[in-house]
Amino acid sequence: MERPPFEDIRTGAEFNRWYWLKEELVAICKQANIPGNGRKFELRDRIIFALDHPNEPLPKAPKKVKKSTFNWARASLSLDTKITDSVSFGPNFRNFMKSHVGKRFSCHSDFMDWVKANTGKTLEDAVMIWHELEDRKKNPDFKRAIAANNMLAQYVRDFLADNPEKRFKDALHHWKIKKTLPTETGFVVYEISDLELVGET
Repeated sequence: MERPPFEDIRTGAEFNRWYWLKEELVAICKQANIPGNGRKFELRDRIIFALDHPNEPLPKAPKKVKKSTFNWARASLSLDTKITDSVSFGPNFRNFMKSHVGKRFSCHSDFMDWVKANTGKTLEDAVMIWHELEDRKKNPDFKRAIAANNMLAQYVRDFLADNPEKRFKDALHHWKIKKTLPTETGFVVYEISDLELVGET
């Protein structure tokens, strides 16, 4: 069963059965006169709502209003600088962190999530947290959390954990087949039965 073209889909439930790339969602939004800005799952939700409520306006997402005017790009940063809701991870922030952590500093997602969730704390706290996050890597059982929208990364991790004798290219091969098939939720999730999937990639 092949994924139908968007023009032939009549309900949100049917649309949600299939895997869509973000660029496909952006193109569908343009075609359907739906705002195409935002994250992948925001676009998906808008399209589903539009299919199920063809004569109703799209619900407006609440606007995030930044209260701080602190200029993270130009300000002179110190360990006492407090994190604000306007925090930016540009060159000024990264250079500051490198000056206290060293060249090995990387602005990975776990660290950025912590910073954005901890307004009011200082950059000294941020430096300490960065080291704590790095120390987790010393635990051989540690695995960094994968964002829900990164289905490919999660699929590959689960595939290789269940099939240690196989390689990344094998996981990618089965992913490419699996993502073309319908699901109940629209999420492409590894299952042991995927090893039986046969198709062109």
